[in-house]
Amino acid sequence: MATERGLFSGVRRTKAIGSLFTIAFLIFFSSFLAFSSLFIGRGLLTASSTETNLYSVLADKDESSTDSSGQNDYATVATGTFVGGELYYHLKAAESFFLFFGDFKSTGVASYAKQETSKAKQDEYNEDHSSFLEKTSKLPRRQLRGKRRENHTVDLVKQDYEVAVKPENEPIQRSKSVDSAVLGKYSLWRKQNENENSDSNVRTIQDQMIMARVYISLAITKNKLDLAHELQNRLRDSQRSLGEATTDSHLHRSAPEMMKAMDLTLSKARERLYSCKVVTEKLRAMLQSADEQVRTLKKQSTFLSQLAAKTIPNGLHCLSMRLTIDYYLLPPKNRKFPRSENLENPKLYHYASFSDNVLAASVVVNSTIMNAKDPAKHVFHLVTDKLNFGAMNMWFLLNPPGKATIHVENVDEFKWLNSSYCPVLRQLESAAMKEYYFKAAEGSSNLKYRNPKYLSMLNHLRFYLPQVYPKLDKILFLDDDIVVQKDLTGLWAVNLNGKVNGAVETCGESFHRFDKYLNFSNPHIAQNFDPNACGWAYGMNIFDLKVWKKKDITGIYHKWQNMNEDRVLWKLGTLPPGLMTFYGLTHPLQKSWHVLGLGYNPSVNQSEIQSAAVIHYNGNMKPWLELAMTTYRAYWTKYINYGHPYIRNCKLSE
Repeated sequence: MATERGLFSGVRRTKAIGSLFTIAFLIFFSSFLAFSSLFIGRGLLTASSTETNLYSVLADKDESSTDSSGQNDYATVATGTFVGGELYYHLKAAESFFLFFGDFKSTGVASYAKQETSKAKQDEYNEDHSSFLEKTSKLPRRQLRGKRRENHTVDLVKQDYEVAVKPENEPIQRSKSVDSAVLGKYSLWRKQNENENSDSNVRTIQDQMIMARVYISLAITKNKLDLAHELQNRLRDSQRSLGEATTDSHLHRSAPEMMKAMDLTLSKARERLYSCKVVTEKLRAMLQSADEQVRTLKKQSTFLSQLAAKTIPNGLHCLSMRLTIDYYLLPPKNRKFPRSENLENPKLYHYASFSDNVLAASVVVNSTIMNAKDPAKHVFHLVTDKLNFGAMNMWFLLNPPGKATIHVENVDEFKWLNSSYCPVLRQLESAAMKEYYFKAAEGSSNLKYRNPKYLSMLNHLRFYLPQVYPKLDKILFLDDDIVVQKDLTGLWAVNLNGKVNGAVETCGESFHRFDKYLNFSNPHIAQNFDPNACGWAYGMNIFDLKVWKKKDITGIYHKWQNMNEDRVLWKLGTLPPGLMTFYGLTHPLQKSWHVLGLGYNPSVNQSEIQSAAVIHYNGNMKPWLELAMTTYRAYWTKYINYGHPYIRNCKLSE
């Protein structure tokens, strides 16, 4: 009985519990429906706010993710709440309620509801999460593209401003900087008007004269004769006012009024005649005409400089004539120089100089002796032509070089020097050479070669030194356009290393090399010489006459001179054949021994001139000519006694 009672009571208890559970379920379900309807409506209203907070919630989830399962569950619940709305939250609450009242296995409704709800939640979460990730991944790129579009728009606007606005502003800014005081001038495009200086009025007058000539031409073509006549009058006034002035201080006092009057006339002409195209054409024509005049004047200047270089100044001609007359008035016994025994002594210092210029030869001798440590050991061998032989002898008889020895010879008395032996002498006497030298000048291409020195054997005698001085071992050759500033005896101690010629090289990086002097299109030149070989200078050369004879230098010179009968290897002169004859046989000396360029180069370094042993006036501007450069002339004139009676009577001055 007890057992049955117990069973019956258990059944009754179970039924009671089941009825209670049913009642509770119905109550909960009705409550759930009410709350669901409420929260579903609320979820629809808050959907937009939920979507807005989604990114921040997920960020909080990532930041708060740890190894703790409790924190992860909380993040899952929070995420589910926002992703699935309020539905998932209440399903979770229902699940907790069923677990609280009893065994959840006794009902399949809760389990089924849980499974379906979880599946729906997971699908919705995955879908929303993937959509969110897609949106978040595209967001930075969208922002970047937006910034790029903004920057591109700004750049385009800036470019449009620079293209359209900036050019418009620049003339305005320039116009503000223009001084109103110079607006009446016609040379505003010239740089020098940016700074007012002492010559501004001179330049303004010159510019006004240019514009006046332009408007005169335009006025005549347009039959505005009254205006043309007025402009011509103003132009003449400006020319008189300007004169030869180069600075404002040299202008006439009436220049300011002339400028104002010309300014008014030009303004009138501009109003009546101005045309940009026509004025431009006139100015271009004037420029071309001026350019042609410049070229013509350059040719004339070249011709005149060559002419001046080969002419003899009146004073030098006077000196030579007076000395010649007085020499031949001397008794023969008084025409001899002392110490003739030194002429062939190889132990002394021997110099050779070939010249037809008495004054130049005197400077060479005087400057050498005045700077020599022991003048008694120096011997000078001078060779001149028959025209100047008497003058040269007479000068040094009247003005002996102290204790030094001097001897003067006449080149025309060298009987061995004839056309059968000397090729250049034969060529100089030929009709072809005379025609080349004396034919009418066509331009200035060959003017430099039309100098008497190229026809004189004095210029070619340097290739015959062993024949002229057969008993000497060494000799120093000096041109007549040099000045000696230091003792030169050190040159005899220079070791030439078996070479014949000791000379200073003149080549720079690209000039004064063999290709400047020789015709390398000729196979004889191209096969035997290097076009980049360095040139050297005549004017001060130490020659070893022993090696000269051994190498037969004169024979080499004759070979090349015979091949140049028609001037196909080089033109005229002695340097090109010298470069060929002494090719490979020249020893370079230190540059301080010989400084060149004082006859053509106005920018020779003064310190180099001061430290040089010999300075050379090579070029057309010889120191005895009026066209000499005054900067260098004093180095030459200090060795001339301008108080000497002959020099004073011939009116030679510094």
